[in-house]
Parts: sequence; structure tokens; C-alpha cells
Amino acid sequence: MEIPSLLLLSFIGLLGLLCQWLAWRVKLPAILFLLLTGILLGPVSGVLDPDALFGDLLFSFISLSVAIILFEGSLTLKRSELSEVGSVVKNLVTYGALLNGLIVTVCTHYLTGISWSLSALFGAIMVVTGPTVIMPMLRTVRPNAVLARTLRWEGIVIDPLGALLAVLVFEWIVAHQIGTNLLHVFSIFGQTIAVGSILGAAVAYSYGLLLRHRFIPLYLHNFSAIVVVTSTFAVSNILMHESGLLAVTIMGIWLANMRGVDTRDILNFKENLTLMLVSTLFIVLSARLEFDGLITLGWGALGVLLVMQFIARPAKVFLSTINSTLSRNERLLLAWVGPRGIVAAAITAVFALKLELMNIPHAELLVPLAFSVIIGTVVIQSATARYLTVKLGVNAPDVKGYLVIGANPVAIAVAKALQEAKIETVVCDSDWSNISAARMAGLKTYYGNALSDHAEMHLDMTTLGGIVGLSRNHAVNSAAALRFREDFGPRKIFVLPELYHQKEHSKHHASELYSGRVVLGSDWSYQKLYRLVNGHETLTKSTLLTEEYLYSQWLENNDMETVVPLFALDESGNLFWFTADEALQPKPGWKLFSLSAPTEELAAG
Repeated sequence: MEIPSLLLLSFIGLLGLLCQWLAWRVKLPAILFLLLTGILLGPVSGVLDPDALFGDLLFSFISLSVAIILFEGSLTLKRSELSEVGSVVKNLVTYGALLNGLIVTVCTHYLTGISWSLSALFGAIMVVTGPTVIMPMLRTVRPNAVLARTLRWEGIVIDPLGALLAVLVFEWIVAHQIGTNLLHVFSIFGQTIAVGSILGAAVAYSYGLLLRHRFIPLYLHNFSAIVVVTSTFAVSNILMHESGLLAVTIMGIWLANMRGVDTRDILNFKENLTLMLVSTLFIVLSARLEFDGLITLGWGALGVLLVMQFIARPAKVFLSTINSTLSRNERLLLAWVGPRGIVAAAITAVFALKLELMNIPHAELLVPLAFSVIIGTVVIQSATARYLTVKLGVNAPDVKGYLVIGANPVAIAVAKALQEAKIETVVCDSDWSNISAARMAGLKTYYGNALSDHAEMHLDMTTLGGIVGLSRNHAVNSAAALRFREDFGPRKIFVLPELYHQKEHSKHHASELYSGRVVLGSDWSYQKLYRLVNGHETLTKSTLLTEEYLYSQWLENNDMETVVPLFALDESGNLFWFTADEALQPKPGWKLFSLSAPTEELAAG
């Protein structure tokens, strides 16, 4: 029975969601499950035929989707990051990419028997590494900040450059077919770069001015961004074939670094849109895969994969990192991680179709060869990269730490408890006397406003996984909670109760969306905590709960008017705060941390 198109489209979305959820549960890149789903729907069962479903719009949809994905990735590229990894990235995307393409070209020709021209086209396309798989892999692998920035910059910048290199080779193939000289090929290549660069920069600057001067209302930012990106991509491609990817990448980088232009709302929306597009594209493209091509390629496809993983990528990295500040182990991991993704699949599919229409022999083998590389690199690197990162000692620190908003006596007392529990803590305040007191207490500090542009650039958040708003000003806590909600998630945002929290009517309570989870329970306001901690030297206590000494017994032995349970650590070192929204029940084996003071001293305060 034929499945209606509308049902099939919704089915693709549902399966994409399930793949992403499964990837989150098992901590593997979603591309593995998306590719498997597409193969099962397409060549295995025949349920999904993308060419019949989308018709002539298939490759237009793929091209526009890739443009949006690249634009979203380029919006994350800050010039300040490039200063740390700039020379390495430049080398990776220039002569390093050319070396990679040359090695892949030679091995493709000799291992698969494909002509030199098609092998060169495949080698050009395979220089891309793909942000769509790099970003999820970085979240799982968690290398140190330098490696993460290098891989992210490389993955985003190399995609349009790889597409341009593929255009150059494609035009050479066309010129060879129709007898045009090579001067024409290089002329086309130069025009492509010029059109993409000039148009991308011009549109980005103009659009940035509109955003800076508020000519576009906030609620239209996301809509306008999509329209501007897709229109720029389409116009650029019409003016000069395949210049659109370069144009949208330059647009994103320009806007991300344009002074006075806030792109965070656009970026947040684009991340969600990109997730949907990537999920759909991988299923659709893998459903077009034909097993006959893989059978024809035979062991040659495996040979190409192994050469790319063990020869081409390492050669590229070690050449590109000569005289760099990267350590030997950092270079080793960089040489191992370089998965191919949706851009490689999409570009291969587009060029293969054009070459098939030109009756170029073996053009139909490019797509199955590309997918064998995509699947192979993702499977190999997903299974091993995290282990290698830890083994080589180039992994990022644990993100169990907390940013403490405020450096008043209450904040210092809580931060010292966190420090005693061996939880990384950064205390942030704009009051110099408060910061001085925190430093005298041996705490790591940031002197300034956590919401400032300076903090955006200089506040080290690599080891932090949440915030605790302990300022005496509840508005400061709420603003920080709203600012870091996207970074840490709502479950990791904690604030002290506001002044009116004990009033019953909800109109007196700030929405959790704009504040955070109330820490230490609703009874402990800043004023009450200040009376408890002010003037006391030793306040932090830790208690190991056992089968003989349960949490219920601890409660019986302590007066909750003079003792504040702060948080508990489980046996794995995970931290759980006492909050107003959940009744925490620490178990035997957990360590409970609290603040306390003698009753008579509290009364005197």
C-alpha cells in the first residue's frame, strides 16, 4: 500500500526526533541512527523514495538546508577564539586541505578504479569535515578548549572552501568534456570566490545595521534572518554557480563579530532549526543510497576509508601543526577526529546527479562511496574518540562547578562549602570590597558583572555547569538566571527566594522562567542567612550518612532554625542542592554539607 506523502513527511520528522533522543540517551552522535533509519526506509524496505516524494524540489531543499546549517555554525565563530588557534586553522583549511584532497584522490583512483577526474572531484569534496557531526561529537568527546575551538573553526570554515574546490574540479571536468581551456576554469573559480565574498559581506553589513539600529522588531529577527540567508544563498548561486555556501558563511562570521549586533536570539533559534534540518537531511539522503554501487566498489570503498582515517587526516594535521603551540597529544587527537557529515553528502549528491546527466562513466558510484566514508568515519571516531581524549590527557575538566553570583558573607560561606566539597567555584561581584573578602577566603573570583561583554570574553566557564544566585539583590540573581539559562539549562539555575516568596498569591512571585529554582528552601531569605553567617568563623559542616545514621536522624539531631542544609554529594561526587521545589532525600553513603551556628549566637545577631 502506498503511504500518503503528508504522512510520510511527518513520519520522517518523528523518526528524526526518535533518533536524536536515542543518541542523547546512549551518548553517541545522532548521525549513526539517522543514517541507519534512512537506509532501512530507503534501500532496505523501499518505503521512502525521496526523488518521488520531493520531485524537482529535492536538491533545492537540500541546498537551502545546508546553507542554513552553515550560517548557524558560522554565527558561533568569534574573532577572539581565532587568536588562539588562528594559524593552525588557517593551515588546516589551506595547504593541509590540499594535501588531504591529493592523498584521497590518488587512493580513490587506484583502489576503486574510478577515473582520475572523478577521483579528483571526490578528493576535493572529502576535504570537508562537517560541523553537523563535529558539534555533537565535541559534546560527547569533550576535548580541551583549544582542541574544541580548532575542530569547530575547521569544520565550519572548510565546508565552503571544500565546496569551492569541488566547483573548480567540476568545472575542469566540464571543460574537458566540451573542450574549453583551463584558463576559463580558473576564471570561473575566481568569479565564484569574488561573488560569494562580496555579496556575503555586503548583505551581512547591511542586515547588521538594520539590527543595530532596531529597524527590525525583535519578534521578526528570526524570520528575517532565515529570509536573508536563503535569499542571499539563492541570489549568489544565480549570479555565480556554487558561490552561495561561501556567501552565507561570510555572512555568519561577519554578523557574529559586528560591533553592536546581538545575534544570540537568532543563534538560539537557528540551533533548533538546524537540528530539525540535519535530522531530516540525513534520513532523506541515506534513503537514496543504492546497494548496487557499494557492491560494485567492493573492498575499494573500505580501502579509501582506511587511507582517509589513518593516512590522509594524520598527514594533514601534522603538516598543518608544525611549529604550533599544540602538544604532541593534542596533535594526535586532532589527527584522529575528522568525521564527514551532511555537507559532504549533499555536495556529492548534487555533483553526482549533474555528472550522470552528462553521461560520465562511474558518476553513480560517488554517492555510495561518500556514504561509506561518512558512516565509517563517524562509527570509528564515535567509538574511540572519547577514550583517546581521556587516555591522551587532553579532555576538558569536569563541568560540575558553579558560578556564584555575589561575594557577600552569605555567598562566601556557601562558596567555601562548595570548595570544601571539591566543587570548582567562581565568585562574581562588582563590589571590590566583597571581591577582596572572597579572595582573602581563598576563593576564585571574577571582579565584574557576570552579564557584561567583558565577562562574555574573559570569564572562564569551562569547568562550570550551573549558577547559584546569592546576591542580596534578587533582581541581580534573576537577571543572571535568565542570562545563563541557555548555557546550563533550567535545572542548574538556583537563586535565593525573593522578598515576597512567602506570600501565598502567585502575583508576588517571579516566574521560574525569569528567576530559577529556589535554593535552600523558601524559608531562608538573604536576611535570615546573613544573620546566621555574619561574624562566625567556622560554619561549614559535612556529615557522612550511613545505614546507622540516616538523613532522618540528622534532621532530628539538628535545629532547622540554626542549621541550613546546603547540598549533598552522592557516592559518585554528583551534587544535589536542597531546593523548595523538590524534597531531597540523601541516601546512605552520601555526604551532607550544611551551615550552622550556635543558637545563642544566632539570637544575639
